Amino acid sequence: MRVLLADNDRRICTALHLFLKSHSTLAVAGESPDVDALIHQANTLAPNLILLDWELPGAPDAALLNRLHQTSPRPWVIALSGRPESEREALTAGADAFVSKTDPPERLLAALDDLIGN
Repeated sequence: MRVLLADNDRRICTALHLFLKSHSTLAVAGESPDVDALIHQANTLAPNLILLDWELPGAPDAALLNRLHQTSPRPWVIALSGRPESEREALTAGADAFVSKTDPPERLLAALDDLIGN
């Protein structure tokens, strides 16, 4: 499964790369530091999953998630945020799951497993 990381914090991307290596069915296809790059890469890389920083420069919202959901194949989107209170907003906007950046890594693994059925 191809994963697109959408976060402008290099440390978060590095940590996600290392974390995803423990999940044998996932491979990082690319990284996007802002919404414009995310839209471009979602269309060109055709990821199956996007790990989306909810505070990504360019303001993720329902319109962005609608655009991402119209790409083929339709990617799952897990919204990530350092602000746990963003969960409701992200899920209402159309994210498939939400994980706080303050949650233990097992929470992201559980969300991945719920979505991809492993």
